[in-house]
Amino acid sequence: MEPHTVEVDWGLPPIEPAQVGVGLLVLVGAYVLGRLLEAALRPYWRWRGRSPSFATVFAMLTKWLVTLIGFGAGLTIAFPSVRPVDVLGGLGVISIAAGIAFQQVLGNLFAGVILLVREPFRGGDQVAIGDVRGTVVSINLRETIVRTFDGRRVVIPNSVVHDGVVTVQTGYEQVRTAVVVGVAYDADLAQAREVALAAMHGLSAVAEDPAPEALVTQLGPSTIDLELRFWSGARQLETLEARSQVISAVVGAYTEHGIAMPAEIRVLEASAGLEQALAHAGEGTPRRGRRRTTR
Repeated sequence: MEPHTVEVDWGLPPIEPAQVGVGLLVLVGAYVLGRLLEAALRPYWRWRGRSPSFATVFAMLTKWLVTLIGFGAGLTIAFPSVRPVDVLGGLGVISIAAGIAFQQVLGNLFAGVILLVREPFRGGDQVAIGDVRGTVVSINLRETIVRTFDGRRVVIPNSVVHDGVVTVQTGYEQVRTAVVVGVAYDADLAQAREVALAAMHGLSAVAEDPAPEALVTQLGPSTIDLELRFWSGARQLETLEARSQVISAVVGAYTEHGIAMPAEIRVLEASAGLEQALAHAGEGTPRRGRRRTTR
């Protein structure tokens, strides 16, 4: 008696090897096409004037979009009973669940896309983001990487960058710096201004246009303050170099022309209690004398 075999119907559609092979070829072709587009779009966007971060990120997104479309097409070819609408519906449910679970991650991703599209700053710009000051290394989908002026690597989430106040120091070619110098009350202010302006003209780090300025701004306790305003290159090292040259030149010129720059005078008044305490301390000090000895 032959054994009776029971066939279980799993409700799956018949699988045709030829269709599966064609589907795999479509998937592989889409992946290869995506890689080719990624390699071609990077130099294209750089040629169009976009930043390296923009070119890298959006070329990568194009690659994965083409691959995803190829995956859907290959799945439909391999399994004709699978409708793309059903797959998209399942992906929609998954995306909603992922969005609820990873709100912060998705927030950083969307903020990164906005930063890359709008480009308020680029890689190589010097920025101030909150307490972080330095040079932007790169902008990714999730974070912005900044190298501080003292050489530290800081990773800032894009949502923080997008929602915060960002100062782009290199947003323009030149920036203005101000240095305050105090001269004595008996100094000739017109001469002090002329000497300061002459000292600032011709410095290598100071721009000639706009021209430097020397303005009387404040009456201090012991000096009359002049604010020296000058323009220089926007980068941090350029502003520091210009500041150093201006201070050295103006101090040397004032010394040469005999224009005094007195230090701040502070007057200390002793209270009545302190004076009495000092007086009593002086009276209570024992006097030293010679000791006589008798034999």
